[in-house]
Amino acid sequence: MALDQNIVQRIIDTADIQDVVSDYVTLKKRGVNYIGLCPFHEDTTPSFYVSPSKGICKCFSCGEGGNAVHFLMKLEKCNFQEAIRMLGKKYNIEIPEREMTKEQQQAQDDRESMLILNAFARDYFQNTLRNTEDGRAIGMAYCRNRGFREDIIDKFQIGYSTDHRYALALEAEKKGYKKEYLLKTGLCYENDDHKLRDRFWGRIIFPIHSLAGKVVGFGGRVLSAQTKGITAKYVNSPESEIYHKSNILYGIFFAKKAIQTLNCCYIVEGYTDVISMHQAGIENVVAPSGTAFTESQITNIHRLTSNVTLLFDGDEAGIKAALKSINPLLAAGMNTKICLLPEDEDPDSFARKHSASEVKEYIDTNALDCIRFKLKLLQKEVGNDPIKRAELISDLVGSIAVIPEAIVRDVYIKECGQLLQMADSLLVAEVAKKRTALAEAKQKDQEVKARQIERRGGSGEAMPTPQQPNPISPVPTTSPIPQPVVAQGAKTSGYKFFKYEQLIIQSIIRYGEKVMCQVEEEDGSQVDMRVIEYVVSDLTEDELAFEVPIHKQILEEAMSHLNDTGFVAERYFINHPDPEISRVALELAADRYQLSKVHSKTQTVITDEERLHELVPILMINYKNAVVAEELKGILNQLKDPVVGNNEEKFAELMERYKQLKDIERIMVKHLGDRVVLR
Repeated sequence: MALDQNIVQRIIDTADIQDVVSDYVTLKKRGVNYIGLCPFHEDTTPSFYVSPSKGICKCFSCGEGGNAVHFLMKLEKCNFQEAIRMLGKKYNIEIPEREMTKEQQQAQDDRESMLILNAFARDYFQNTLRNTEDGRAIGMAYCRNRGFREDIIDKFQIGYSTDHRYALALEAEKKGYKKEYLLKTGLCYENDDHKLRDRFWGRIIFPIHSLAGKVVGFGGRVLSAQTKGITAKYVNSPESEIYHKSNILYGIFFAKKAIQTLNCCYIVEGYTDVISMHQAGIENVVAPSGTAFTESQITNIHRLTSNVTLLFDGDEAGIKAALKSINPLLAAGMNTKICLLPEDEDPDSFARKHSASEVKEYIDTNALDCIRFKLKLLQKEVGNDPIKRAELISDLVGSIAVIPEAIVRDVYIKECGQLLQMADSLLVAEVAKKRTALAEAKQKDQEVKARQIERRGGSGEAMPTPQQPNPISPVPTTSPIPQPVVAQGAKTSGYKFFKYEQLIIQSIIRYGEKVMCQVEEEDGSQVDMRVIEYVVSDLTEDELAFEVPIHKQILEEAMSHLNDTGFVAERYFINHPDPEISRVALELAADRYQLSKVHSKTQTVITDEERLHELVPILMINYKNAVVAEELKGILNQLKDPVVGNNEEKFAELMERYKQLKDIERIMVKHLGDRVVLR
């Protein structure tokens, strides 16, 4: 089904960028904007800005950003239609749809189909738990034994799969779901006889949700008597296009609001730990898919808070799991604490026996800063064994070394020195050695990745991508700017062309629909000329075309939509369904540079929009000047060729062309003079 474009625009206009981003990132007000940690790269210093007035977000470190739709597309790895549907659901806007063409129907991607199938499977498992004899006798009995209330079972969408090994497969195929998606989601697998078999048969089912609440996978705990002897107590969905174990935190969808509100996240080990903590009234809790954290999982938490407490069992396994998680969390700049529960307790059992206030009080009383936690272990375990003491000190120094903030490292060094009765200078030197080794390892890793990218990119030389250039600050011209004729086929490759093309495209995105001047028609009447019309007319007159494909597309679409009712270039391109066009538009529309001319007497700021009749023609003549300079350079290279030098006719032709271009260049330079400066 295709989306109605009027509804799409209504959703885009309704979506509050601050509201949407806040579901994923903790934002703090800064002036008229908001700032937080970027969700698109490892960010320890907030560089992600949200502008409610413009309806856009942008990271000034990695460059990612866009409106609410493109934010969701990038973060949720979904297409334009999926992002619109997510926003429609968020803002309770019903989306009527029209039938797709055959081509559009064919273009529906695997990801959407897999998410739809997972939603069906979740409902199927829930229904099996509630409304079948085995579900009530086995699945619900397990839930009751765990002490799960009805509302908690519903909240986490817990289900059950019977010991019938083909039940889901048969039901899904009966409902019309394709075999290929049953295999791709991992809900089923094939036997040697090519029959589908349920992966999760005989298990209680825990749906796994993305940050946005989509079911991306499942975890299943064995219950059926027929599965006794199976070593895998828990089975998870395999890696797929929609489920990446290293990125997912169980319970993050249900915990994100509480984490932001309380500015703290509790981390436990398993599904039932998360569920029981929620039932006890503590909702800011998640679990990794395993005992150690990945960078992606840490990043997902860091977007919401910088404060984490590891809540693990007090046995040897719990201690090892806690120790394994310390360094990755410290390296990400997280304020990390560890709380070990009483012997023979885990978060699940402990939460079932205590109220929320009692659990919270226990954590507050017993949680230790992770470095102090290691110190406590050191003092407890090493005794008088100097070798063991040296090993644990080295391990402690390794944890301090990964901390990004120098002040925090210094505080820990001083405290450790006092408690270990060691000179600070020795610890400082050891931390420095560790940091040097880490930096060298990181540099080598980056070099390896760069070589891999270079090999994948082939032998072709890529055009350099310059930093955002500053727009030109002109002064008023007192005479018409001549329009030089540039030869067809002039070579237009290189950095300068990218720079000037980008500046012209920037003026189109910011002011494309604005009137910049009036021109006289043949009948003597005056008509308005808008920026887009001027650029197209000027390029056409000199038979020029932009070289960068995306610039060409932006210019063509701008011209084709210029006369649409209510067309605003900036809004159109920032909201463009092509994420690359949207990214370019956002980059060029962002107010990173303030261009103005200030009158010394009045100190009145003259805006760019008020000077379009000056700005745009000078941008165009700079572009043409670059074209001329490039062709002159090409001619000089040809004249150096001995073959050309021995061909009098060719040599004379090139010299004549060179003279024409130099004359054009002098005219342009005369009108530009030193009034045009790239700042």
